[in-house]
Amino acid sequence: MARTRSILIYGLGLTLRRAGALLWAYAFSLLLAIVFCYPLKFALSSLLDQSLAAQRLVSGFDLATTANAALSVSEGASGHATLLASHGSIPAYLLLSLVLVPGTLYCYLTRSRAHLSILLRQGVNYFWRFVRVALLAVAAFLVIVGPLAILQGHWASFVSEHFVGSSAVVLRLSGAAIVLLVASVVRLYFDLVEAYTVQLGAERRPDGRSDRRVRRTLLPAFHLLRRYFARAWSVFLLLAVIGWAGAFLLSRIAFHMLAKPQAWPMFLVAQAGILLMMFTRFWQRGAEASLVHQHPLPFLREAARIPFAAKSSPPSQPLVEERPRHIGMIYNADPLAPIYPAPLSADDSLAGSPLTAPPDKIVQPDPIPNPEPAAPSLDEPDPGVFHHEPGKPQH
Repeated sequence: MARTRSILIYGLGLTLRRAGALLWAYAFSLLLAIVFCYPLKFALSSLLDQSLAAQRLVSGFDLATTANAALSVSEGASGHATLLASHGSIPAYLLLSLVLVPGTLYCYLTRSRAHLSILLRQGVNYFWRFVRVALLAVAAFLVIVGPLAILQGHWASFVSEHFVGSSAVVLRLSGAAIVLLVASVVRLYFDLVEAYTVQLGAERRPDGRSDRRVRRTLLPAFHLLRRYFARAWSVFLLLAVIGWAGAFLLSRIAFHMLAKPQAWPMFLVAQAGILLMMFTRFWQRGAEASLVHQHPLPFLREAARIPFAAKSSPPSQPLVEERPRHIGMIYNADPLAPIYPAPLSADDSLAGSPLTAPPDKIVQPDPIPNPEPAAPSLDEPDPGVFHHEPGKPQH
């Protein structure tokens, strides 16, 4: 069995070579953020443009002034529109993900260039399949992670009643960590399902149509996760920790830059944290795509073993086949040739045998045997038959 390549390094190569997918996803996310934050900006402008309290936000960051401004916006007439706009960004981002994620996986698995046209075309092609996968994922989270989250709530209440200080913090974080680890396993499984769905759709059925049966990827994804669980889960967790840790660090830096008069350094640092978190997520997708690429679906692997010649019409059989050495038969397409040749006599030389003689010295049998009987091989006629005297009776 061939050795599996490092999915961490190979996934990084896929992510860097198809960086266009990451950049387009970041550009669309930034565009959505700007569009849906515009109502909030308009509400704050109408409140602070004619107020002296805005000076405390221009010259530096004042937490009390910011809290009062947010409270005034939420209670005002424009607060409801701002709230609806902020909630509308969530389904818009999910819709964008259902289009860009299958397009990205298609580029990873088929080595296609990550152009916007390819990402959008393949995303629309796999859209409803990924909707079905998303519904299955939501159901799995409700069945598996939901009860654990309820238990985590009871555990947190128990810890708050019986423990204080650092012990209480550690115990509560331990319960939350267990829930997050189980959720990461479920998320990894459905990532593999999505990668297999794209791989299955890239193959054509006998009727020439794309295979849209998502159910055919559920069991192979489970077998792949069980077989390479330690490797895939460790890479998934490592990249998740790197992404969240980097985003947290850059967010802290941006938070400490709020008191500066220029806002663009803070904006760049915050966007760098978002881009780093998105990069690690795409890196996870690349690692999973590399694992799926090295271990394709079983039925696709079996179909790939069939040579092309076997799928076409079989070639015509040769007229003369090689004669087996253990059977004294000569196969010939000539209908006048005898199927079984005459046996060799004792004094026949092996030089004319078709088994040992060269092709130019093989003695071919007469194709049409003589219908007349053979003449007797007597030296002279029988005197009793051909010689008699006249007048004597014949016995």
